[in-house]
Amino acid sequence: MSDFSITDELGSSSSMGTFDESGVYHPRQIVEDDLGEAELEAAMAASMVKLDDGDLVKGIVVSVDRDEVLVDVGFKSEGIIPIKELTIRNDVAASEIVKVGDEIEALVLQREDKEGRLILSKKRAQYEKAWNVIERIKETNGTVTGPVIEVVKGGLIIDIGLRGFLPASLVELRRVRDLSPYIGKIIDAKIIELDKNRNNVVLSRRRWLEETQAEQREEFLVNLKSGEIRQGVISSVVNFGAFVDLGGMDGLVHVSELSWKHIDHPSSVVSVGDKVTVQVLDVDLSQKRISLSLKATQVDPWQQFADAHKVGELVYGRVTKIVPFGAFIQVGEGIEGLSHISEMAGHHVDSPDQVVTSGEELWVKIIDLDLGRRRISLSIKQAAEGGEVAAEYQEAFGEHAYDEEGNYIGSFVFSDADFTPETEAQAAWAEYAHEAQIAAEAAKSGENATSEDGNPEISE
Repeated sequence: MSDFSITDELGSSSSMGTFDESGVYHPRQIVEDDLGEAELEAAMAASMVKLDDGDLVKGIVVSVDRDEVLVDVGFKSEGIIPIKELTIRNDVAASEIVKVGDEIEALVLQREDKEGRLILSKKRAQYEKAWNVIERIKETNGTVTGPVIEVVKGGLIIDIGLRGFLPASLVELRRVRDLSPYIGKIIDAKIIELDKNRNNVVLSRRRWLEETQAEQREEFLVNLKSGEIRQGVISSVVNFGAFVDLGGMDGLVHVSELSWKHIDHPSSVVSVGDKVTVQVLDVDLSQKRISLSLKATQVDPWQQFADAHKVGELVYGRVTKIVPFGAFIQVGEGIEGLSHISEMAGHHVDSPDQVVTSGEELWVKIIDLDLGRRRISLSIKQAAEGGEVAAEYQEAFGEHAYDEEGNYIGSFVFSDADFTPETEAQAAWAEYAHEAQIAAEAAKSGENATSEDGNPEISE
């Protein structure tokens, strides 16, 4: 295996040795011929490659050991490439980078070290040539390509002839948490920062993806129509909503379009990775934005409630909020209605808390249902007068509680000494209806008493 490299064609040199048919290397021979000693020394000196520190040389790999590589560059001795100067990659064996017989290019680090050896660096040669190419690529907004060789803190290292740093936030169009699967993958990226003095190269695959996918995104947007139902995956959750990956682009589901009921934060409805069905509300081609709705693909609880109920029915609810002009009562999942203070009792009420308390459960009658404005008007006092109970509650009370037309008559049946409640619901309703009947009769006759705190007293 060899490093990523940006090199020219390497030609053979007549000043180098050769390999025979069996692969054995033979150094070049200097024939004495008929030269005298002085002439021979001069000829030998003239035949040697002249080298200086910093020179780029070409040579043939003649030996590969664990810690170093020997290269014949036509000098009086083979050049040595220490393992740390062989490649920009860490923790790889020399045999994975070069093999005997390879023609390579190297930079002269030391013409002669303390032991008289020629010290070379393949990594530095590759680095110098790579910088020249990469600078041109940066100037022309080109693309670099190379394998991922390391996962480091905050990102990836890409081999582009030198170590290019790809931040984790720029690996994909959205942040990736686990970078380990990218090891060994070939990555295309744009150069966003280049500083040779600091040996700093910063890459962005996200920018490359954005540029290469621009045409596909444009086509995706053009083909996306308002009203369409699409499948997607929640890609991120923010304070103002959730983003959904539709397979070509991300669209936003605003917090107001996540659920039919009130929510404190989008995370209470969806999580990253959830598969969802959404409706396209709007496609803004100029801004390249997609508005989506999750609740539009779900049953509207208000419509569901309106379909199942009608004005005049009795429903069971819970007081959720008391205000000066009445009380809000939840009568269904996400459905609240208002019982105005004038509809809370048969007598005058100065304050709603004289009649109800927050959290109290009670029966109310629907006196108005406005689906368009999503408003329900409820009456506590009219519920005490009886009437038809909504269908979902009828099974709880049994057939004895209704006449042939479906009107509730439980207050009379349950007061019959011969009748025994069959369920807890029947017993609770019997007690409530009995007290309500007494209160209603007292209100009609004007004989109802008033307690010190203004609440009506119901006597058996």
